[in-house]
Amino acid sequence: MSRLIPGAGLDRTDIETPFSVHSLSSEAVAGHGADRQVLRILPEVNVIKIGGQSIMDRGAAAVLPLVAELRACAQQHPLLLGVGGGTRARHAYAIALDLGMPTSVLAKIGAHVPVQNARMLQLLLAQDGGILIDHEAVGHLPLYYRMGCVPILPGMPPFSFWEPPARVGRIPTHRTDAGVWLTAEGLGARRCIFVKDEDGLYTANPKDDPRATFIPRIHAAELLARKLPDCVVEPVVLEYMLRARLVREIQIINGLKPGTLTRALAGEPVGTIIHAD
Repeated sequence: MSRLIPGAGLDRTDIETPFSVHSLSSEAVAGHGADRQVLRILPEVNVIKIGGQSIMDRGAAAVLPLVAELRACAQQHPLLLGVGGGTRARHAYAIALDLGMPTSVLAKIGAHVPVQNARMLQLLLAQDGGILIDHEAVGHLPLYYRMGCVPILPGMPPFSFWEPPARVGRIPTHRTDAGVWLTAEGLGARRCIFVKDEDGLYTANPKDDPRATFIPRIHAAELLARKLPDCVVEPVVLEYMLRARLVREIQIINGLKPGTLTRALAGEPVGTIIHAD
């Protein structure tokens, strides 16, 4: 606990803290607070990622049945929806890469398409309390839930020009999967569900490889070690899960199959569960 220490002579006051001697980069203070329980800000909220390419890009045939299911689920569960960018974001990345833009600019450009998808989803849920929020409005979530709203957030994290350089190439490491999971971890959400167009995780892309085998449950470390050429979620999410404090499990489900989201919200192990326990 910090406390004020009156100084001698001039009216100077110091603050006694574990950080008063060491810098925040020091190993001596790196683990400070690790033994403290972390507060779950909104422990009943279910964070759901709606895929851009897998769901939104398919148009009414895929989106409207899912909206109907979300409408029903929102009557039973507090939901926070995050939306991906999909094909249009990938097209923007391709042009920016061709023009020689750095990772920071790609991250800035990639943040705009998820806003468009989130706006469309918000309008479809407008009569049910759908409300488009930005990252600065996360602090208003308790009020929105008291009002019966369904908050919808563009999935891209707000790193913008401060996106860290990618390990390989220039495509941003933190895209919409990472943004949605980081939101769930920050809020201490009840669960984090990724709505895709496949039943879950496979050993390969089932669209391209008919021999791909379904994986119902797997540890994040094992999945990273497999180095799959086409993972169902951004690998950085798996890396963060291994050191997460609150959300150490995600669920991948097929949003093209009606009722699957309802079952996942009820706690059924549908799809694939990736965990870090």
